[in-house]
Amino acid sequence: MAESSNKKASSIRRLLLTKLQKNRRGFLWVTLGFFLISLAAHWVFAWFAYVQEQIEHNQAIELTGYFNQTLRDTMENWQSEFLQLMWQVAGLSFLLYVGSPQSKESSERIEEKIDLIMKRLQERNLDQEEKRQIAR
Repeated sequence: MAESSNKKASSIRRLLLTKLQKNRRGFLWVTLGFFLISLAAHWVFAWFAYVQEQIEHNQAIELTGYFNQTLRDTMENWQSEFLQLMWQVAGLSFLLYVGSPQSKESSERIEEKIDLIMKRLQERNLDQEEKRQIAR
C-alpha cells in the first residue's frame, strides 16, 4: 500500500516537474498575472471609493483627482512590498517542494558525502579490527 502511494506521489511530482520544465518562466507569468489582477482590482475599487467620497462632499468627480489619489495609494501599497514578499516565499517554497533544479543538490556534492561516509566506515572497521587483534 505504501509503495502504491509512493508511486502515485512520484508520478504526480514528475507530471508537475514536466509542466514546470516546459515553461521555464512560469513563476514570472504567474507573478505578473497576480500583479495585474491586483492592480486592476485596486484601481476599480479606488474609483468607487473616490466617487462616493466626492458625492458625500458635494464635489465634482474629476479624473485628475482620481488619478492623483489612486497613484498615491498605489505607491504606498508598493512601498510595503507585502504582495511581492509573500509570493516569493510561497512560490519559492512550492518550487522547492516539487523539486526544481535550483533546489536539488548537485550529484558531485552527494558523491562527496557518500565518499566521506564510506571512508569513515572503513576507518571504524579498521579500528575494530585492531582492537580484536590486540584482544587476542
